[in-house]
Amino acid sequence: MKVFFVTVLAGLLLFTGCKKQDINAPGNDAQLSNTNVNADLELLNFYKDLPKQTLHELQQARASTARYRKIENAFKDGYADIHVRVENMGYHFMKSSLVNASFDVSNPEILVYNRDEAGNYELVAVEYAVPIDATPDVAPEGFTGTADVWERNTTFGLWLCHAWVWKNNTDGAFNETNPLVEVH
Repeated sequence: MKVFFVTVLAGLLLFTGCKKQDINAPGNDAQLSNTNVNADLELLNFYKDLPKQTLHELQQARASTARYRKIENAFKDGYADIHVRVENMGYHFMKSSLVNASFDVSNPEILVYNRDEAGNYELVAVEYAVPIDATPDVAPEGFTGTADVWERNTTFGLWLCHAWVWKNNTDGAFNETNPLVEVH
């Protein structure tokens, strides 16, 4: 059973690739139901009211950031503490080299962590960042559909979009804050 789960998970990671995939595109045999693994079932059930393609993209975001559940891997890959700590969000770590005018579901510019009672970092969300200068008057195109919420943050000069793929959010997958996150 353990070998089966590892095989399925490895397949999921390979399947998700690096760019947003259209599961309905001609020649794409990938179906949302084929990518389900135990770790994703809760995510799918919690956000079940979202369109199928958006759910698939949330799965891509989750799969591509699974290695960052260990914060040491985030540091190794160039994410750095930007000293932003926000209640009902967490601690923010950015990979500045990813900040550009394009949205890539599998490469979030920011990882959001909280700390458990023992002080260990837990990945709770990913956050996408696009310079306001790239699209000054309109939010960037991100996730498929209209559910994603982009905040125009003039303090940082960025459009920002949270995706709560590691900690379910009762206010929605893309809400800026999460009432279930108490910053420790």
